[in-house]
Amino acid sequence: MIAENSAICLMGPTASGKTDLAVELVQALPCDIISVDSALVYRDMDIGTAKPSSEVLAVAPHRLIDICDPTEVYSAARFREDALHEMEEIFAKGRIPLLVGGTMLYYRALQYGLSKLPEANPAVRAQLEAEAARVGREQMHQRLVQIDPVAGARIHPNDPQRVQRALEVLELTGQTLTELQNRDGKQILPYNLIKLVRAPKDRAVLHQRIAKRFRQMLELGFEDEVKRLLARGDITPDLPSMRSVGYRQMLAYLAGHDSYEQMIERGIIATRQLAKRQLTWLRSEQDIHWLDDEVGNLCSQALKCFKSVST
Repeated sequence: MIAENSAICLMGPTASGKTDLAVELVQALPCDIISVDSALVYRDMDIGTAKPSSEVLAVAPHRLIDICDPTEVYSAARFREDALHEMEEIFAKGRIPLLVGGTMLYYRALQYGLSKLPEANPAVRAQLEAEAARVGREQMHQRLVQIDPVAGARIHPNDPQRVQRALEVLELTGQTLTELQNRDGKQILPYNLIKLVRAPKDRAVLHQRIAKRFRQMLELGFEDEVKRLLARGDITPDLPSMRSVGYRQMLAYLAGHDSYEQMIERGIIATRQLAKRQLTWLRSEQDIHWLDDEVGNLCSQALKCFKSVST
């Protein structure tokens, strides 16, 4: 059904139901799942990342989850190296890699590699830091959105280092970060990717799923999970793992900056914003196949898509 040397990418915004569909595909095809999620790589971060349950993992094991301590930094470059290794192993067994997740930068790094960007410039960086101190983080992010909408959608306003880096690249090269990353526009991956997207057409449906899932996380003990992490003594809010959606808001609550209800509201809003950025990225992608919850069984749609692509 699927052409030789092909891998499947199952993408979509957070809370869209990618894992459920992935499990169905594993039962229908000889697939092995590779997680494409910048938060699932961390151990002991299970509830707040919506990590698949042990029951799900028993049926459909995921590679590239629980491979890092929360104090580590996991990069797109490391993901590409790890994913290629896993794909080689899966192909060697005569099976199909099924890449599942919503970290869009990882998909792009895998397919196109990583751009050679200019070295940091202390003078430009100091200038941007001074400007940020004067106008604020939000204004700097808005500036990025205006000049590079794709990068602006991908980079969160609460990630000043990456916002600054994107603006620095423009100052140094006269080109946006997105332009440089798309400069070649040629796939360097030695495999064919069949890209599927699961996303509700109705944005309100996705928002309902996001709110429901966040509240379910709280019921499952998300607060206690973060307290256990903090009790280690080496977990700080500035770690990349703790900047994940949900964890930022829970840390602010535990630090006494927000009330419990404010934490819930901010967590849901931040997750919606993440989903919006993911959808913006997906709409800029080429050669993708959108699955429609309203048409019928999603697994059947996916299988039909594979058949049409391979013929």
